[in-house]
Amino acid sequence: MSTTDAVTFWEDVYGGRPAATDPQPNVRLAETVTGLVPGDALDLGCGDGGDALWLARQGWRVTAVDLSAVAVERLAGLARSRGLEDRITAERHDLDASFPRGEFDLISAHYLQTPFALDRATALRTAAHALRVGGRLLVVDHGSTAPWSWNQDPDIRYPGPREVAEGIALDPAAWTVERADAPRRIAQGPDGRTAEVTDHVLLVRRTA
Repeated sequence: MSTTDAVTFWEDVYGGRPAATDPQPNVRLAETVTGLVPGDALDLGCGDGGDALWLARQGWRVTAVDLSAVAVERLAGLARSRGLEDRITAERHDLDASFPRGEFDLISAHYLQTPFALDRATALRTAAHALRVGGRLLVVDHGSTAPWSWNQDPDIRYPGPREVAEGIALDPAAWTVERADAPRRIAQGPDGRTAEVTDHVLLVRRTA
């Protein structure tokens, strides 16, 4: 499918629902980042902006990107309304065509999964190379289908974190896998329903 189709799809996803007024951070981000010294963070696929806002409140300088201009504009507005515009830079990027500039201490890619063509392995490899030494790449993927998911394909397959790591193909002399597991949690959907879901969590640290 074309990039135009992908843009239209994600613009419709965000534009077709009310703007989030108090988006919350993802659980796996909060548990991973708590205790780390704040620095420069990159949020790939920022969506409603809960992760970027939370990181900024913890003292991080955040570059937040999304394919959807609606999502990017809404996050920029939320940052201004909360006095965080000096800590959050919201940018629109198609990761198949462009990648944010800079070096980062933390790069977070939460649920960077799409029904459209995306060379995700290349994007994540580029992200790993954008880390400073000591920095971490956190990749959290769906490991199960929630009742409220936009993708209800019964035949969908969710690659495990080790498989994702193999696809990124990083040199073990310079990057170390610190976590690769599939924890479960009770999640709440946008309509208030709750369900047990599985996350596939990969945490990679740049060591050289």
